[in-house]
Formats: sequence, structure tokens, C-alpha cells
Amino acid sequence: MLEGLSKLVGKGGSSSPAALSFSDNAPSWEVLSNMVKAQEGEFGVNITEPDYENGPTHPLALKRTFGSKEPIRLKLYRDHAAWCPYCQKVWLQLEEKRIPYVMEKINMRCYGDKPPEFMAKVPSGLLPVLEIDGRIITESAVIMNLLEEMYPNNTPLMPPKGSPQRTRADNLMRLERRFFSDWLNWLCSGWNQQSAQAQLEKTLQAICQELQAEGGPYFLGSDISLVDITFAPMLERAAASLCYYKGFIMRGAGKYPALEAWFDAMESRETYLGTKSDHYTHCHDLPPQLGGCYMTPAGELFAAAIDGHDGKSWHLPLPPLTATSTPEAYSPGENPPVDKLQAAARVVVYHDAIVKFALRGAGQPGPRPVSAPLADPTGVAAVEHTAAMDAAMRHVVHALLVGVDEKQVLEHALQVKCCCCCALQWISTGLLHRPAAWLVLCF
Repeated sequence: MLEGLSKLVGKGGSSSPAALSFSDNAPSWEVLSNMVKAQEGEFGVNITEPDYENGPTHPLALKRTFGSKEPIRLKLYRDHAAWCPYCQKVWLQLEEKRIPYVMEKINMRCYGDKPPEFMAKVPSGLLPVLEIDGRIITESAVIMNLLEEMYPNNTPLMPPKGSPQRTRADNLMRLERRFFSDWLNWLCSGWNQQSAQAQLEKTLQAICQELQAEGGPYFLGSDISLVDITFAPMLERAAASLCYYKGFIMRGAGKYPALEAWFDAMESRETYLGTKSDHYTHCHDLPPQLGGCYMTPAGELFAAAIDGHDGKSWHLPLPPLTATSTPEAYSPGENPPVDKLQAAARVVVYHDAIVKFALRGAGQPGPRPVSAPLADPTGVAAVEHTAAMDAAMRHVVHALLVGVDEKQVLEHALQVKCCCCCALQWISTGLLHRPAAWLVLCF
């Protein structure tokens, strides 16, 4: 949407971005905050002040007690943005077992140097890390096995040792490593694409057979286990990245029914929903972690759709989000009024940080190369545009809360100041009725 808007604005000498401005008549953040709270009451939701300690799994929670009054023995170190699949596994296990813990977020290397205090404890710098009564434990598999041994009464997630079910679970863990290898072999290489795809599909069929072996929807039957928790981060990221880079649909096309049912079952759990990410994030966070992913012509169409460069996928109205949506499926579906409120509430709460981050788009890169440019810790934001970006954000949030058409008849209507030619172009194409398009006006 913004790309198309930029092209339109750039047509004609008098229609350049420099000829555009808008009035800062949007409601204040305080007013917007009060509007959010009023709508939270109307819809019966609590977005701005959730119960981080005892409520549903939340990515911002730094302390989880689950109602326990006992001293907390565990401290989990994970990455800030939840990019790391190994951190996600341990995090999800703690949530499913409801073991009290505190969390400290540590940046990944592509964000910059790790804190010296953390490096003193963990010289390798690798995540995740679990600190138990002051003892440092690394490697996700080691951590997860230890948690099962230490907390057998907190929702056991593995069958008893020596049982046939445990042998099957151990074999399934090896299948997960096989899937991981086959996925990255195809994703990260341009060699032998056909054979790499064939091998990955063979492994996916094996996964589906195992999911059906005990009736599903989970690997060991009707209940979640450590096998599902181990598979979840990799299957989630594979579904996103293979679509984006290879044009391969793992979920939503009906090719792997047992896997579709597994995704649906996982997305019925608040624990998983609180830790999972989206296609766009994974498709862009994997290259810095893996050293690059190999794009194919078959993937370019889906990549353009996920990135919003195909001229339609990011244009309103968006199609419904369902368990069979392409390119991204999501079985919980959507609730547009609450979804808009949630988006508005998040911007209201974190507006200072969001404005600063958005200004990186008009700023300068930092002095040293990084593999994740928007996470560049030394990047220089265009702070001279802070007031304009802040106003633009307030206009967008206001539109989310009251509706675009309703906003434009209120005293806080967006008022664009530009030449007649440019104004006619914007009005005739309806761009003034798209909140996301307003952000370009600040530059």
C-alpha cells in the first residue's frame, strides 16, 4: 500500500512528497488511551493491563507464578523478539507445566553485543539458558529433560522411562531432527532443489503417519507432550519460510490433513498462541540466524504477497483469516472489532518506542554492518521528524478506534495540505480513506 502511495505521490513535479503536509489535530495520547479503556469495557477485554503473572501466556510477561506463593527457583534467559526456536521450546514447556519462573530477555547477536553480565555467566552467549538456584544450564534439550525430572507432578509431558510409549516418544524426537535437517537443506541451498523438496515431502508424510498412529491430533494422541513442544517451533517456521522462499504450502492446502489438524490443535492452546509468531516475522528473522535463505521463482509470488508488494495483499478490505487462508493460515480466525482495538491499544501503550523505531526508515544505518538492519543497535533515527511521526501515529490510532469514514467527519479529521493536482489524485483513488497510507504524509 505504501509503495503504491509513494509512486502516486511521486507523479508530477508539484506532487512530490515535499509538497505534502497535514495538520496535527489528532487526539492526544491521553485521549486515545481513554478511548481504548472505554472500548475494552465495551468488548469485555483487557489488553492494556493483562495479568502477566497468572493470566494467559503473554510475550511481555517477565514473572510467572501461576498462583503459587512458593519462592521462584527458575530464571529463563531468552531472546527479546522471540525469534529463537530453542527458546520457544523451553518457554512453551514452562507454560504447559505451569512452573513458576522469572524471565530475562537477552538480545541475539544480530541485535548487537550481548550484555557483559550475561556473558560472564554464559561465555558462549548461546540461548536459551536456565538458571536453577544459581546453577546455569544450557542447551534446550538438556533443559527440557531436566525440567521433566525436577517437576514430575507438574503436568508430565513425557511417558514413563522404559515404557513402549517412551520409546516411541524418543523415536519421534529423532524424527524432529530429521525434519529440521531436511527443511534447512532445502531452504538454505540452491543446489538439488527437486531432490531436496522430495526428501522434505517424504519426511512430512512420515510426520503425518505418526500423527495418525494414535488418533491424533497430537503426536502421542489426545494430549500435548514434549514431542509436540519440540516440533512446534520448527514446523511453525518451516510453514512460513517454505511458502515465502519456495512457494511450498505446508498448511492450508489440504495436502497434509494430519498436520493441519495438529496446527489447529496447537492453536487452540493459549500457551502456544502466546509464544507463536507470524509468517512475515519468521521469513525475515530466519536469514540473519541461518546466514541466508535461497529464494526460488516459485517463492517470489508468495513473498510479494507476504511483504505486501503484489499490489493487492495489503489492500483493504482484507480476506477473512481462517485455518485454510493462503499464504498464512490461522485457525482461531479473526474478530475485526477486537483486533483493531488490540492494534490501537498496543500503539497507545508503546507509542514512544514505536515512533522512534518508525523513524529509522528515514534515518541512517549504524557505523558497523549488521544482519538485521531494522534491529541495528547503532542505527540513527531521523529524530527531526519526531513530531510529524507522532501525529501520524495518533491519526492512525484514532482511525482504528472510530473508523476511517467516521473520523473524517469529526473535528479530528485528517486534513491534508497539498497542491490541487495531488489532492485530486489522492481523493480519486481513495487513498485518504486508508489509515496506513497516512503515515507517508509525515515525510
